[in-house]
Amino acid sequence: MTSNIKSGPDLFAPLNLRRGPQIRNRFILAPLTNTQSFEDGTLSDDEYRWLTMRAEGGFGLVTTCASHVSAAGKAFAGQLGCFDDRHLPGLERLAAGLRAQGAISSLQLQHGGMRSLPEVGELAGPSAHAETGARGLTDAEIELVIEEFVAAARRAELAGFDGVQIHGGHGYLIAQFLSPELNKRTDRWGGSPENRARFLFEILHRIRAACRSDFQIGIRISTERFGLVLPEMVDLASQLFADGAMDYLDLSLWDVTKEPEDHAFKGGTLMSLFTGLDRGLCALGVAGGIMTATQAEWALSEGADYVAIGKAGILAHDLPIRIRKEPRYTSLALPVSPAELRQEGVGAAFIAYLRGQRSFVEG
Repeated sequence: MTSNIKSGPDLFAPLNLRRGPQIRNRFILAPLTNTQSFEDGTLSDDEYRWLTMRAEGGFGLVTTCASHVSAAGKAFAGQLGCFDDRHLPGLERLAAGLRAQGAISSLQLQHGGMRSLPEVGELAGPSAHAETGARGLTDAEIELVIEEFVAAARRAELAGFDGVQIHGGHGYLIAQFLSPELNKRTDRWGGSPENRARFLFEILHRIRAACRSDFQIGIRISTERFGLVLPEMVDLASQLFADGAMDYLDLSLWDVTKEPEDHAFKGGTLMSLFTGLDRGLCALGVAGGIMTATQAEWALSEGADYVAIGKAGILAHDLPIRIRKEPRYTSLALPVSPAELRQEGVGAAFIAYLRGQRSFVEG
């Protein structure tokens, strides 16, 4: 079966996923750590403004930052929460605000695992880990975390979000299970690639069973680093496409033009290993250094169904509108001033976070 998603150079063609509402264009706001919410995980005005401005600015689908499904899985200060009903009022406000601006909404679901903040409790991952001091989760605890993902997805649904994105990348808990370097279990959650992927598939299938039939579910994965094995990740993507429970796969590539780090796959782009897969009725998106209209068009011409925009979306809340008006649009050169960021709806906490990123903020 070939994809029913028509890839091509038109960034403004609507995108129809397997389930849920149509997305008005191929611009997706990538999930971005911004540290702007309150320490109890409730939504702040700054985070609300940051995200709804991107919806107003023309992004077709707006994805929140990684929202932790468990108090014990918090991975950064000022992280949006979805693990308690006290988060519902803020999530309802955010979902309504995004919808009012014409954007489709997705709450990203995440658990930090051994990368959680030490102050939130005892660190735990798939296996004991000497470097972080994390212990291995028990079978019962794994089941509990899966149900925490499901409960968070139900909260997103109740709040009015169009869907959720399961964060399976960047070295967080799901990626830790996928890694043969970090997952040393010998039970049904470890060992073979199939067993190491079981945690992700259980989360996916249980969310699909718990939520309404048109609820959109995406999955974000890393393809290299974080102890992951590239051929295994290509196989995983193929299995996810064939499985049918997922609506889109979001690849965090760091640079969409880069070659794989694995020398056995040199000679083509990392992205091409995934765009060449039969994706069935699912969509495939890519993120990594897309700063110009030309780069975004190239990614679609190479087989991606949409582009997930990070830095360029920080620098211009209305990036899609700017590109429609100026087809050769190029993002501002870094570094930029705090005043320019404030004009784009970036709050003080986010600016402070960006100062830790190389050459992002002047001074």
